[in-house]
Amino acid sequence: MNALVNAIVMLGMLVIVPAGLRLVGGPETVLLRRLWPLPAAAGAVALWLPRGPVATALASAYALATVTLALHAPARLRRTRSLSPAEIAVLTALATPAVAGVALVAERSGHRLFGFDLEILALTVPHFHFAGFAAALVTGLVCGAADSPAGRFAALSVPLGTLLVLGGYFVGDRAELAGSLVLTAGMWAVALLTWRDVRTGSAERMTRGLLAVSSAVLVATMLLALSWAVGEATGLPHPNLTWMAATHGLGNALGFALCSVPAWHRLKEITA
Repeated sequence: MNALVNAIVMLGMLVIVPAGLRLVGGPETVLLRRLWPLPAAAGAVALWLPRGPVATALASAYALATVTLALHAPARLRRTRSLSPAEIAVLTALATPAVAGVALVAERSGHRLFGFDLEILALTVPHFHFAGFAAALVTGLVCGAADSPAGRFAALSVPLGTLLVLGGYFVGDRAELAGSLVLTAGMWAVALLTWRDVRTGSAERMTRGLLAVSSAVLVATMLLALSWAVGEATGLPHPNLTWMAATHGLGNALGFALCSVPAWHRLKEITA
């Protein structure tokens, strides 16, 4: 599982986050967007090294970049003076990679941060790149393009669900289940709006295809996430972490993020 998780994390670090930051735009992140490949490369190398001082130092360089990104959220809020649902989702996207960065440093140093197993810390890293950054960013874009009650619901429930899932790490499985329910509802709303409104609004076949794949994959991957959370909270049979990484994790990385982010770039280019 380690190799698969590392590959997914590298995709998030090196491709999804920098491509997503170009979609965020704004003057706050211009310098960080230019410099991002350097800390991202350091973080990617850290994934494959044995735990120890070198891996920790490289992971720290990446964590510093993610924390810097999170600090851009207040600057963006001061500039836009907006707490619309779409903007809340974008601000969430800016903040969530910092959770992944801190978890990466702890895991690479062998430190059980807050008592969590190293395996849980390792899986937190991809989770907050994709279920955090990519999901919140795409939700904000969808809400902006398809401004409707469903879009506003998605843009509020995805950040809330992400926060509840994070809180569930500390409070317990039932709180994490509540977060999974809210997050799943929000992401299914994103899938519906992407399929019904955003996809049909594009005249380009490739863009429509990418959006269709991302919508279909979201339905399946969030159902898997929900089944895992229900099983953890109730003791019912559910997929193990290895199976979740190979299905939910890989599906979100390749089927959702790697399809939806390029599709939104194509949509932006067409409307520019």
